[in-house]
Amino acid sequence: MKISIIVAIADTGVIGSNNELPWRLSSDLKRFKKLTMGHHLLLGRKTFESIGRPLPGREMIVVSRGTPKLPDAVHLAPSVVSGIEQAQLVGEEELFIAGGASIYAATLTSCHRIYLTQVHSDIRGDVLFPKTDWSAWAEVSREEIAADDHDEHPSTFIVYDRRAS
Repeated sequence: MKISIIVAIADTGVIGSNNELPWRLSSDLKRFKKLTMGHHLLLGRKTFESIGRPLPGREMIVVSRGTPKLPDAVHLAPSVVSGIEQAQLVGEEELFIAGGASIYAATLTSCHRIYLTQVHSDIRGDVLFPKTDWSAWAEVSREEIAADDHDEHPSTFIVYDRRAS
């Protein structure tokens, strides 16, 4: 099973502010939906709570040490490893890691691909993407997105694959 991180990161390293995305980027949300549709998402409890509901067409696995009240359609995992195992057991081909920072940190060394939206802005926030050795990653594709009525900041969609060690 391929494990892929999907994340939007501001030029400042910020991925969140007050448990929300600190930008409005319609193109990024459309890309997220297109890439993750039909797959499992692994995410932390706070990230799930910020979304507020199960996402149609995707199986969601929420990592939490507690026992939060989750909708029936959402699966609970006591650890990242357990969540990955749940997706493997049902034959998932590509598991998407959807945040937050601690879930990214726990999977960064074992994931195979990163779908990055680089948000070109000096946005401030309280959650940063973990420090990353980008030399361990090979750029596969890049697409520039201009700011417009639906995207308040310019951004770049970049796909990275882990370099063979």
